[in-house]
Amino acid sequence: MYLREDALTDPLDTWLASAFAPHRIEHTITAMADAQPLSHPPTTGTATQAIINECDAKLERYRAALDAGADPAVVTAWIAQTQAERARAEADLRTIASTTPRRMSRGEIRALVTALGDITTVLRDAGPADKAEVYRQLGLRLNNQPETQTVRAEVDLSAHRGIYRLCPRGDTAHCPTADDAQRNAEARTSLAAL
Repeated sequence: MYLREDALTDPLDTWLASAFAPHRIEHTITAMADAQPLSHPPTTGTATQAIINECDAKLERYRAALDAGADPAVVTAWIAQTQAERARAEADLRTIASTTPRRMSRGEIRALVTALGDITTVLRDAGPADKAEVYRQLGLRLNNQPETQTVRAEVDLSAHRGIYRLCPRGDTAHCPTADDAQRNAEARTSLAAL
């Protein structure tokens, strides 16, 4: 399905300008914060923590067995196996913690919005690549609903882990990195696909 870019971007920019207008910004930040899913520890993290706790209990029993006079060679093998299992579980727990999306605070959302500047001016003056970057930084997703001939726009903060350095107004004083150039290329491609 092909849609004209201006058929999407013009109403989208109007909606964003309205949502981020100075008199509505606090309401929008609150709505963005409240719309995030609740932070729940993943069940795999809970199961992994249980493995660590079980390993700790085994290690205590093995130490007690050593104190009681068990064969040190046998108990040492058990300890080594349990310590390896515990180390794997700890590594899994670190991976889970680093990849689990977390809720952004109101302050983080405010910083993201502030980094975009005056969004009305930014969107009015931005070229397609810069506009796509603004949309990307906001986590904007468009969902085409052909049965009603509508496109639903949503801002999704789950992708954000921090504020990106690229200025959507094209200000190069901050020395964009190669990653910024790559994101711009991807943004141009994604906007062109709209």
